[in-house]
Amino acid sequence: MKICCIGAGYVGGPTMAMIAMKCPEISVHVVDLNADRIAAWNSSELPIYEPGLDAVVQEARGRNLTFSTDVETAIAEADIVFISVNTPTKTYGIGAGRAANLEFVEKCARQIGRVAQGHTIVVEKSTLPVRTAEAVKRILSSVATEATFDVLSNPEFLAEGTAVNDLLNPDRVLIGGESAEAIQTLADIYGNWVPSERILTTNLWSSELSKLTANAFLAQRVSSINAMSALCEATGADVDEVAKAIGTDSRIGPKFLKASVGFGGSCFQKDILNLVYLCSHFGLQEVAEYWEQVVVMNDYQKRRFAESIVKTMFNTVSSKRIAIWGWAFKKDTNDTRESAAIYVCRDLLRERAQLHIYDPRVSKARILEDLEIVMRTNGDSLSNSERELIEKNVHVATTSYEAAEEAHAIAVLTEWDEFKTLDFDRVYQGMHQPAFVFDGRNILNHSKLAQIGFEVHAIGKK
Repeated sequence: MKICCIGAGYVGGPTMAMIAMKCPEISVHVVDLNADRIAAWNSSELPIYEPGLDAVVQEARGRNLTFSTDVETAIAEADIVFISVNTPTKTYGIGAGRAANLEFVEKCARQIGRVAQGHTIVVEKSTLPVRTAEAVKRILSSVATEATFDVLSNPEFLAEGTAVNDLLNPDRVLIGGESAEAIQTLADIYGNWVPSERILTTNLWSSELSKLTANAFLAQRVSSINAMSALCEATGADVDEVAKAIGTDSRIGPKFLKASVGFGGSCFQKDILNLVYLCSHFGLQEVAEYWEQVVVMNDYQKRRFAESIVKTMFNTVSSKRIAIWGWAFKKDTNDTRESAAIYVCRDLLRERAQLHIYDPRVSKARILEDLEIVMRTNGDSLSNSERELIEKNVHVATTSYEAAEEAHAIAVLTEWDEFKTLDFDRVYQGMHQPAFVFDGRNILNHSKLAQIGFEVHAIGKK
């Protein structure tokens, strides 16, 4: 059997590497038009960081795992083609700001229809709106060839930072489709290492909607505890104690009840906005408004955190040096998409703060590019004043200590483990007094910091 995966990103690369490792008899070919990305997959420096991923790739690459830009050859040879391309939120036209941009999915479907030979199983791996499979099937059925197709939905449920373990020991593998034979073919592949009771089968539409629903429910829990964190700060309650108390209720459970500066990543906001658009499209306005509030609350939490820094520091951060610890949207990944750090830093920059940013996995180029995108107030172009602000007020450090040297404040924006083990006596001695710490992830020992002399402000704590 031969598998082709179109898209060598955060989903396609790790998923195909795991299939190749667990199924050495299957030839797995990952293709992408981005030559630099493919070159990175073929090097010792992979384009994405995930704990344990290097070992998985190295075991299979060169044996039955191939990365290349030869898209058409890979499709023509494949028995199964996974579509794992980006589906970003539209920035123009109908549904701008909410609907998913399916341009790349449609292009994949047309290319598969034009190039595929014999019978091919086409698998939706990208996160897609409900009924997208219908469009894919129509495109494939319209080709003037003798090729035949089955379309399956197989959404991913990976959490960045734990993707390898999520692939090794998934809670569930979901396969939706209309052909029992095609479903069984894909189920047999996962069955090489996933227990059969964890492989769930549904119709196409339930599978597509399940992915959006899962992310919406998880994001809802984060926004719910963050909403309570604001009330905790106002009343003197401790959000961690509240979360622990309600998490012991078996009907609620403890997961995703960690208050923070806000959720980020490529999925949560995009998928919720997509869900909002779908609900509006089908005339379910009250449902759309309900889910939209999850995103509203997340934006509020990021804005509230930045405003708290300004108010606490005597209502001005102009020319003050603030150490930013963490840029990735969560620990153990170099992904910065929709990271809370980007928006907090944007707001602080607009207050003319001097930002000294450190992240152990995110490059300087990535940090500056993120800021250039988010700082634009005039369409697609960065004004001269905005560019000058970034050039003069943004500095990227190589260590936590360097970022904090002569700083007035530290803002913890990613929960990297290394931040917990720093020499805070050393950090304190190098800072201006009073030395502020704003813990946006509630990962530090606040009582110890206070004993050293820091003025500590944390999410959901008086």
